[in-house]
Amino acid sequence: ADSVKEPGGSFKIEEIAANNTTLHVRVGGSGPAVVLLHGYAETGDMWAPLAAKLAENRTVVVPDLRGLGLSSRPAGGYDKKTQGGDVAGVLDALHIEQADVVAHDIGNMVGYAFAAEYPGRVKRFVLIDAPVPGIGPWEEILKNPLLWHFRFGGPDMERLVAGRERIYLDRFWNEFSADPAKFDEASRAHYAALYAMPGAMHAGFSQFAAFDQDAIDNKAFLEKGGKLTMPVLALGGEKSFGTMMATVMRFAAADVTEGVVPKSGHWVMEENPEATIAMVSAFLAKEH
Repeated sequence: ADSVKEPGGSFKIEEIAANNTTLHVRVGGSGPAVVLLHGYAETGDMWAPLAAKLAENRTVVVPDLRGLGLSSRPAGGYDKKTQGGDVAGVLDALHIEQADVVAHDIGNMVGYAFAAEYPGRVKRFVLIDAPVPGIGPWEEILKNPLLWHFRFGGPDMERLVAGRERIYLDRFWNEFSADPAKFDEASRAHYAALYAMPGAMHAGFSQFAAFDQDAIDNKAFLEKGGKLTMPVLALGGEKSFGTMMATVMRFAAADVTEGVVPKSGHWVMEENPEATIAMVSAFLAKEH
């Protein structure tokens, strides 16, 4: 499956010490920088086809988030404001002052915190198919019974999933896709093995456990700094968030372009990579 391959070509792997942790980062291409931020149940590997395309004329930076994939698993710092600092630290280490940011799922939340705290460092911002804590109809979104996993975690829940990581993750890939078959077996086995590594599920649960703090931080960002001013593309999967992504982001950004990835649920890079790559590439190439 393309989704589990390293982007190849000119990409190299760097373990970058940043913000009191170490992040596993793929770096490739040359030109203006773009950072790709993954979400839960995946790693930076999800971006491989997009990374390869963008690397034709850009420097592409693809980290695994704190605690996930092959990044280190510190005890804390899973609030998204801290992880925005992780992104800043990675860019500092690579001597990159400003970048476009493309994010999916929990990556949206990290990207928003980064853009809100360091607005001058984000040229354009693409968010794909997940809400942002504390922004717009967040409290209403939380009532959706499909999102019970937002509150799932703790020692006993970790015991429940130990050795059953694939079962737990299959539920995400099945329930949040338009066609579960599009999230293929090779990808599922790949990510399940990464999430079965020691401490990985605990770190994943910690990402969700921080949402209440994230909501507080994000409301403070909005109150203090106002709406983001850089161009924002808010993409939703047709069978998932759809146009709700743009509705949410208009509460936090002044220049929002709406987009819907057709024939896709949440997992846009697996379900319709061609359309996702085309929409993201076109937005990043546009003179705003």
